[in-house]
Amino acid sequence: MRLLLATNNPGKVAEFRGLLAPSGWNLVTPADLRLDIDPDETGATYEDNARLKALAGMQASGLVTLADDSGLEIEAMDGEPGVHSARFLGPDATYPERFAEIQRRLAGLAPDKRAARFVAVIAIADPRTRRVHTVEGEVRGQIAEEPQGEGGFGYDPIFWLPEHNATMAQLPGPEKDKISHRARATQNALPLLKELLNDHLKQ
Repeated sequence: MRLLLATNNPGKVAEFRGLLAPSGWNLVTPADLRLDIDPDETGATYEDNARLKALAGMQASGLVTLADDSGLEIEAMDGEPGVHSARFLGPDATYPERFAEIQRRLAGLAPDKRAARFVAVIAIADPRTRRVHTVEGEVRGQIAEEPQGEGGFGYDPIFWLPEHNATMAQLPGPEKDKISHRARATQNALPLLKELLNDHLKQ
């Protein structure tokens, strides 16, 4: 049974392939199906955007579709960039430019005043019932004083995990896959995916 992962982000695809391996589904992407799925993320919340993407993928493919929306929330910036994380400073801004702006806004703050969290919401759309299920995961940390590490993607190089004495980008892949916001959301999604798989195999 095929499960569509509704993303064009190669970093997310690589991460989800590992995280979803225990689900029993055969993961496919829009590129695999030669589909152009890129809905405008107009939602006010992560859940809204994850639902938009899951429904767009389901309608285009006819497959059970999984999508996620995630973001970085920084307490000293009143939760910014939040749901706009992927478009912070504009859709064409680079991550080094985004890092520099965040550091400018947090300049002079002690580590305990640089608290942040990563949040991920996964939505799963089922074409058989037209229902969309959502689950969430989060990880808390701080904003590092400078980017560190070559792994991961997005804001990983500036997300400091005190208990690991490393940024998310410095963690080995298997370690990140145990504690990341996306990993925790996926762990919450796996029972649902297994239940859906059993339901579809009975049809």
